[in-house]
Amino acid sequence: MSEEIKDLIRHALDQDYNKASNVFGEIMTVKMSDLLNQEEIKVANSIYNGVEDTEEDEDVVIDDADLDDIEDIEDTEVEEDEDPISDDEDEEEN
Repeated sequence: MSEEIKDLIRHALDQDYNKASNVFGEIMTVKMSDLLNQEEIKVANSIYNGVEDTEEDEDVVIDDADLDDIEDIEDTEVEEDEDPISDDEDEEEN
């Protein structure tokens, strides 16, 4: 999963928003599928095994490995665009 997050960030920094959107959609699909599978297991356990759900719903947690992957992207990969408006043009408008 960490590779997908790196790709998402890289596409966003490159301002390739279509690819970033596709990668984001894939990541969310996997996460939602995992959550749905967990709920299906809970329901099946309660119906067929008589197991009661004693845990309260937990919030989704971002683990430290995901945060470390984000921090690994170097600042040198980010290139700042030059300001298309120069100081001379600002003075002419005033």
